[in-house]
Amino acid sequence: MLSYCGPIDDAAVPFLRQVIEATPKHRRRLAVQLETTGGFIESAERMVNVFRHHYRTVDFLITSYAMSAGTVLVMSGNDIYMDYAATLGPIDPQLLRPDNRRFVPALGYLEQFSRLIERSASGVLTDAELAYLLRNFDPGELYQYEQARDLSVALIEDWLARYKFKDWRVTAGSGTRVTSAMKRARAKDVALKLNETQRWHSHNRGISMDVARRDLKLQIIDIDDNAELSDALRVYNQLMLNYRMARGHHEFIVVWEDGYHGH
Repeated sequence: MLSYCGPIDDAAVPFLRQVIEATPKHRRRLAVQLETTGGFIESAERMVNVFRHHYRTVDFLITSYAMSAGTVLVMSGNDIYMDYAATLGPIDPQLLRPDNRRFVPALGYLEQFSRLIERSASGVLTDAELAYLLRNFDPGELYQYEQARDLSVALIEDWLARYKFKDWRVTAGSGTRVTSAMKRARAKDVALKLNETQRWHSHNRGISMDVARRDLKLQIIDIDDNAELSDALRVYNQLMLNYRMARGHHEFIVVWEDGYHGH
């Protein structure tokens, strides 16, 4: 079991790799307890590369939150465990503006641009809106935001089809044999829904286990259905909370394999 609390960024990847490589004996399966507000899609991809190089099966346990790029990371799991209070999040890549002063939501930026273009095509664009359009929307930035959106969709489509849907053989309703194309189509549907800003309204809105099951049609394992696992994680979370409060640490990596390994 590996616990990771912190941002999804390139600074974390070397530490993650170091801790996993220092583990004396790798088993076939890794459980990752994840708590993150998100970060960068590219960094999530690098983390998955590290996990999958060493472990055949990787499961994710969410007892608090795994937002944005954290949700993308979770979609690479074979199984996803959540409790009733845990949340995932919408995927709206946050990108730094060229002035390096603030992050902007890529999808919100693209949607606002599309609205202004539609108003322009309809002949109802005001002079003020036209001035705003010319001043704030750069073609190079737009392309960057489109690429960020498309990368998140492509990664989720690939990972869900390859890992989580690996053992999906027949459909639940009609019993139809599931093809590779069906797996990828289903995975892409999940990715696109996670990118629908109008569905979720807020980048920071939590997606609970029930919502993920109902709206995304994802199979999520309920931690609370396993009393032994639920109790163990509650005790462990309290230990981690006490440790963080006592030491003032907001980010950490811990590996457990028949006992504590390192952080």
